[in-house]
Amino acid sequence: MAEVERNEAVTMDKIVSLCRRRGFVFPSSEIYGGLGSSYDYGHYGVLLKENVKARWLEAMVREREDIVALDSSIILHPRVWEASGHVSGFTDPLVDCRFCKKRYRADHLEDSQCGQRPSKRPGETEQCDLTEARQFNLMFETRVGAVEETGQQVYLRPETAQGIFINFKNVAQLARRKPPFGIAQVGKSFRNEITPGNFIFRTLEFEQMEMEFFVPPGEAADWFRYWVEERYGWHLRYGVRESHLRVRPHDPDELSHYSSETSDIEYLYPMGWSELEGVANRGAYDLTAHSDASGTKLEWVDAGTGERFVPHVIEPALGLNRSFLTFLIDAYDEEVVGERERTVLRLHPALAPVKAAVLPLIGKSEDMVSKARALYDELRTVAMVEYDDSGAIGRRYRRQDEIGTPYALTIDDQTLEDETVTIRERDSLAQERIPIGGVRAALLDRLSQPWKTPKA
Repeated sequence: MAEVERNEAVTMDKIVSLCRRRGFVFPSSEIYGGLGSSYDYGHYGVLLKENVKARWLEAMVREREDIVALDSSIILHPRVWEASGHVSGFTDPLVDCRFCKKRYRADHLEDSQCGQRPSKRPGETEQCDLTEARQFNLMFETRVGAVEETGQQVYLRPETAQGIFINFKNVAQLARRKPPFGIAQVGKSFRNEITPGNFIFRTLEFEQMEMEFFVPPGEAADWFRYWVEERYGWHLRYGVRESHLRVRPHDPDELSHYSSETSDIEYLYPMGWSELEGVANRGAYDLTAHSDASGTKLEWVDAGTGERFVPHVIEPALGLNRSFLTFLIDAYDEEVVGERERTVLRLHPALAPVKAAVLPLIGKSEDMVSKARALYDELRTVAMVEYDDSGAIGRRYRRQDEIGTPYALTIDDQTLEDETVTIRERDSLAQERIPIGGVRAALLDRLSQPWKTPKA
């Protein structure tokens, strides 16, 4: 095998370029000049997002007996957000520059660029004239009703959690669960915040994967530690390098008003360490707040003993878009193989958008194409596979490497002679001949095997 030389440098520019080149992600409304902090997901981006979502739901719901699923409304009664504190307290401090007209978060000026001189920070040039900081609510407002003047003011949800809390009573009764038990939800959220860029790290519209775990008050501290470890292990399970992960407990002055304890699982992004997922001990704050505001008791009553208590809540909260970005960054690799550069996404096979590519060596050979098409039609019933007969075989391999496809199956002259195909492994570049009749079983077996990233 050819000698391999690796380039370890991963930059956000390289990730953005790959996403655009291979159709993972591109700017939204681009033909109209784009809309800041808004992105659309192409074919491979959709497939990768759905795989990340599926792996999260497997870990939270399918592999457990104590968590059930929920899909609550994006638009909730406005009193939900009054009770939760979002109407009065979900704000960021913002400043405006009177000269360049740009707006900045007052607490992120150190990480921002001057609108006129990007090498400087806001306020560092003579022209900069910053206003005093003022609080800016992050919720998007809209109205429900046929006539704007008489319609009801409502909000697009800034988080999925509140939809879980207000459904606690319904789920506890209908799902026949008692604490400790959890409710998991994946869904869109919206925040009208000033973002520092960094691609899809923080956007106006995003998907959240949140789970609220309801426990007896005396068990909350133990369950908090359990979920920090459990969620840390999930990221390792799907290939994120341990050298790029850490758990950072919040200092007392960082804690949200509802939290008695919070830890962030952080990842080492190209721009430095930052939050990937948060785990918070929310106590009884949310259920109590909604009980007081609605007049409905959101508590647990033991039918056998008559014991009553308001459960405390442990919340692991992960952004799907940020998780998507993290997997891309951690999987991105560049190497030189036999004096040729190769870009490869070393994604966990369970996350890879395409599991295998079926490639006839000569795209104009009717016999090879016929064999390849038949194999493709067989495999597509059991896995996401792709057929490609366009261009030189080396270029087709490189295309699949860049979207993270773990295996490539090549139909060539020997296939026509002895009914075998070449299976090429993405990470090691190893190739093996296997009977064409056994490809389906071999592929499914390889996809089910334990996998560990070859990156250091």
